[in-house]
Amino acid sequence: MKRNYYLLNNGTLKREDNSLSFVNGTGEKKYLPVNDVDNFYIFGEMNLNTSLINFIAQNGIILHFFYYYGFYTGSFYPKETLNSGMLTVKQSAFYLSKNKRLVIAKSILKAGAFNILHNIKYYLRNGKNELQTHSDTITMLSTKLDNQPDIPELMGIEGNIRKIYYDAFPIIINQDIEFETRIKNPPDNMINSLISFVNTLIYTTVLSEIYKTQLNPLISYLHQPGTRRFSLSLDISEIFKPLIGDRMIFSLLNKNQITKKSFEKELNYTYLTKKGKETILREYDERLKTTVRHKGLGRNVSYQHLIRLELYKLVKHLIGEKEYKGFKIWW
Repeated sequence: MKRNYYLLNNGTLKREDNSLSFVNGTGEKKYLPVNDVDNFYIFGEMNLNTSLINFIAQNGIILHFFYYYGFYTGSFYPKETLNSGMLTVKQSAFYLSKNKRLVIAKSILKAGAFNILHNIKYYLRNGKNELQTHSDTITMLSTKLDNQPDIPELMGIEGNIRKIYYDAFPIIINQDIEFETRIKNPPDNMINSLISFVNTLIYTTVLSEIYKTQLNPLISYLHQPGTRRFSLSLDISEIFKPLIGDRMIFSLLNKNQITKKSFEKELNYTYLTKKGKETILREYDERLKTTVRHKGLGRNVSYQHLIRLELYKLVKHLIGEKEYKGFKIWW
């Protein structure tokens, strides 16, 4: 099984015949078999050359770039090898049809809302009785998703669900945190920074999985396609953020694996330290490898593979084989 590699030290990534090597700033070299690499997550300064870029492109490896403090800057996405003109036409047609687009968008948001509610109910069952109102309100809002006539109204309901969900964070998290509202650009405190960092990891993971299908990452249904972003990744991320990202955030904070000490004090706790990033990336990689018994397939699949299966479901919907239903947590 291929692996994701997270490179936090400045250095040089090189081609070595039919393998790769990473040399850090102190001269320490590590060899990386190319057949073992799925993605590189690169933080900080990295020396690359065209020989390397051509080599990793030939092997279908994606590079995700972050600058020092952990903010995502972009991805090197190799030439697609699974192109399908027919599927691209279908994907575009479903976007251009208001009704067809709305069906997919609703299914994505209903799944995302269900998974959010599942998280709330987990902590409610475990003694966080203050969450009952949050659970009831999200349940009520979720019933309205099917009745929305277009995307803006649908996104408005989703925004209200997210607000109630984020209001529950100080109850779920067993640390004294400052978190009143979700602020993204730029994050204004450690919780907003943590959410943004983890959400970006999920976005890039979804992008990597899209690359392994015939789907076009630029054509989406919930989020408006635009420049400088792979909007289909944003769509599918809405489903998996509660399962992979939020659960991990709650665990890291409640076990005190991430605290204020994981952030740069001098920068108002809005930037992760290197140790903080290492802790999150290590836990994130373990989460992607976590397996669950799949009800339909009758075998264990990893969280990362669940994302690929979700994309296959979308493909089947687009070609008229089976109606798309967004993934809902069952455990």
